[in-house]
Amino acid sequence: MQEILAKIRQIAPTNGRVLITGESGTGKELVAYAVHNLSLRDKAAFVKVNCAAIPKDLIESELFGHERGAFTGASSRRIGKFEQADDGTIFLDEIADMSPSTQAKVLRVLEEQEFERVGGGQTVHVDVRVISATNKDLQEEIQGDNFREDLYYRLNVVPLHILPLRERVTDLPLLIDYFLSRFCRENQKPNMTVHENALAVLSGYNWPGNVRELRNMVERLVILCPRETIEADDLPMELNRRGDPSQISTETPLRAAKNEFEHHFIRNCLGTNGWNITETARQLGIERTNLHRKMRQYDIKR
Repeated sequence: MQEILAKIRQIAPTNGRVLITGESGTGKELVAYAVHNLSLRDKAAFVKVNCAAIPKDLIESELFGHERGAFTGASSRRIGKFEQADDGTIFLDEIADMSPSTQAKVLRVLEEQEFERVGGGQTVHVDVRVISATNKDLQEEIQGDNFREDLYYRLNVVPLHILPLRERVTDLPLLIDYFLSRFCRENQKPNMTVHENALAVLSGYNWPGNVRELRNMVERLVILCPRETIEADDLPMELNRRGDPSQISTETPLRAAKNEFEHHFIRNCLGTNGWNITETARQLGIERTNLHRKMRQYDIKR
């Protein structure tokens, strides 16, 4: 990430187009905003467009605007995102989801810095820096005739690839501390810390949702954890591998393996006692309230 930040500082003052790749949740939008914020265009607009969220029949109007009467419901002229970003930066997220016709129009903007609004004949000139992002492999999209090769080379002047969180787990303590501080402040709670047993579980998790998932997880823990120190028992079961205890991988963190065993042990004990909470708690040597808490933690239901 330090290499990425160094490259951001290097490319930000230029007008070079940037293509950011990486899985969902890795922070591609934050990288795009950092490039804009450190650029000579930082006083102008930073306009975000999620190409995957806009219906295919509306995306051209969204990007380039339209004239009155261009289509049913177009009761007035609309200024598109490229015009809104004039002298600034436009961030095209999920660029691979654009239709072929839209890709052709974007290519023209990149080549000539001009376009026509939908339903109009007047040429509009803009000065816009384009930053794009995708979680797909554009080379594969090109091979499948889903993405224009000439557009790819126009966009990919400066490539930035953001690693998934599972490939940079040494960043976890820093990210966790940052999110803890932020959400404790926002929720007016005392500063919280993470015990090493919880950190071991967090480090062993695969984080398919990347930093976005980690952010949401820490926010949930700040809100729900009754103590100032978050321990492994406070973590939800989704962070631990489910399955037969005999099949636990030797690579699973010790605490995660312990939680997995405890989950099955409690469930078996409940079954043996006909789901009698009092008798099961007595056999386990814990209070009924503690047993109820562990049943909620491990999502144990009859």
